[in-house]
Amino acid sequence: MIRNKKVSPSLKRPSPFLTEKPTILIVCEGENTEPSYFRKFRLSSATIKAVGDGRNTVAVVKQAMELSSKRNYEQVWCVFDKDNFPARDFNSAITLATANNIKVGYSNQAFEYWLILHFTDHQGGRMSRRDYNQAINAQTRPLGVTYNGKADKHISEDLFDLLMAVDNTTRVRRIELAITRAKRNYKAVAHLSPAEQQSVTTVFRLAEEILKYT
Repeated sequence: MIRNKKVSPSLKRPSPFLTEKPTILIVCEGENTEPSYFRKFRLSSATIKAVGDGRNTVAVVKQAMELSSKRNYEQVWCVFDKDNFPARDFNSAITLATANNIKVGYSNQAFEYWLILHFTDHQGGRMSRRDYNQAINAQTRPLGVTYNGKADKHISEDLFDLLMAVDNTTRVRRIELAITRAKRNYKAVAHLSPAEQQSVTTVFRLAEEILKYT
């Protein structure tokens, strides 16, 4: 009678099962300000891939379509400004993105308006982007931080920390103040075409999504 040989238990630990975090793709028109801003978010349950190489509005959407066709992303966003782009191009980019299930955080006139709303309760209405740099620094310089929107246009760690910090007067996080203010300004002009909306930014929608993963 042949007995089965007893097999010794393996002492080797099983390999850990790693689950890849969902990734939010953010394709930006700007090469510096927007990507440097979004890359500084530290999320606990997702990652952000922010890219930007200076393409125009419609080209940004087409780049997002191309990138999202190569892999699956949790969400796909485009971030671009009205600037001096023709109204038709600006509105067409938003329409193209929506038709392809791509979300848009647009600003009219520029992304820096989103930053302004972190510090001051601008009530909407016309505000030239030529005044954005001064408006930001009027609020940040007393706090020891300067934004150089006419040179490198990067969001520094110090500025980002201010944007995320609690406001000394309201005792509310500045990013939450910006979301509330941006929502109100958008609702006031929502009946207009995006190219006619000043001063407006829908970056608040993207910010709300990002904060869900913090």
